[in-house]
Amino acid sequence: MRWIAMVVCAATLAGNSAPAKAQTGSQSVPILLKAPPSAKLAPAPVKAPAPAKAEPKASLPSAFAGWEAAEPPKTLVDAAQADSANGAALKEYDFADGALASYKRRAETLSVRLLHFHDASGAYGAYSFYRQNGWPKEDIGAGATSNHNRVLFWQGDAVVDATFSQIGPLSAAELRELASGLPVPQGTKAMAPPILGDLPQASLDKQTTHYALGPAGYAGGGGVLPPELVGFDRGAETVTSNYSLRSGQATLTIIDYPTPQMAAAQEGRVRSYIKAGGHAQPPWPKPLTDSDQASLEVRRSGPLVILVSGDAIPDESHKLLETVHFESNLTSVPQPSESEVAKTGQLLMGIVTLVLIGAGAAILLGFFLGGGRALYRIARGKPVSSVYETEFIQLNLGK
Repeated sequence: MRWIAMVVCAATLAGNSAPAKAQTGSQSVPILLKAPPSAKLAPAPVKAPAPAKAEPKASLPSAFAGWEAAEPPKTLVDAAQADSANGAALKEYDFADGALASYKRRAETLSVRLLHFHDASGAYGAYSFYRQNGWPKEDIGAGATSNHNRVLFWQGDAVVDATFSQIGPLSAAELRELASGLPVPQGTKAMAPPILGDLPQASLDKQTTHYALGPAGYAGGGGVLPPELVGFDRGAETVTSNYSLRSGQATLTIIDYPTPQMAAAQEGRVRSYIKAGGHAQPPWPKPLTDSDQASLEVRRSGPLVILVSGDAIPDESHKLLETVHFESNLTSVPQPSESEVAKTGQLLMGIVTLVLIGAGAAILLGFFLGGGRALYRIARGKPVSSVYETEFIQLNLGK
């Protein structure tokens, strides 16, 4: 037992708080050691609750216009899942979520992909990104186009990409029914990009308009300039569209910057790049090399930088460029109006003030006229009042 006590002392000096065992022959005796009073167990770390994920807003019906979903629609939670090849462009347009569904009707099939964005500007930008020049216009939603059995349209803050196994005479009407069931955003989220209002409408081919908020969307939409020259990192947004002029095709590019100062700086860079020609770095993209160099021209109007390119003659290109003019629309902020009680109080105070002014004027006028008459009589040696004058006529009718 003596050497057992020595083992206990050694374990205590070593500060070992774990149970120790002493062997006596073939048996082992557990010996519990207390931790020092100053030693405290650290509380277990508490994990913060994971932030709740926002519920996807995009949804497709299980059935519409005779089409029935083969299985429940699949939810698309990120841009890469919605379109792996163009995920970067969808992120630039502020992609929110989406849905994918396959429909059947007898032997026909219909594949529908719904892309939902945070506002209508992003939806229009994505629609213009996917729509290729030359695709005919369709009457579905806010804007639509088609390419054989593929139909693309946008409505509110959503873009719908539908592919039919076989196009029929009622295919457009069926998609219009689908578009009518999509939710419509309210307020500023329902507004189309304001930069579209800067495009001249004469000779405009609206099916060639492309709106971009970043380099991926700009390059994919057939941008004329190198994306790094535009300045998307400075908050720029662009719109590019073709015009059918009498002498040829012209392409108009409008770049909108947050301030006129930023636009002035970028205008100098673009002008120098165009002037460098074949020595420009990076090299000219194909839309610039295919243009008539005599028709290339750059101009600035407020926060807008405008570039015209294409095959039209310089006079017509210059005229098209001059039709773009920035106008600042100022909106007055309504001020809080006065209450009816305050208006009534002001009216009563005005009446009281007017009465006091009238009474004061009457008193002053009385003193002036009466005092002046009295002074005049005194100056002539007469009494102040005419009541005491001797020539006062009396009629003694009683006598």
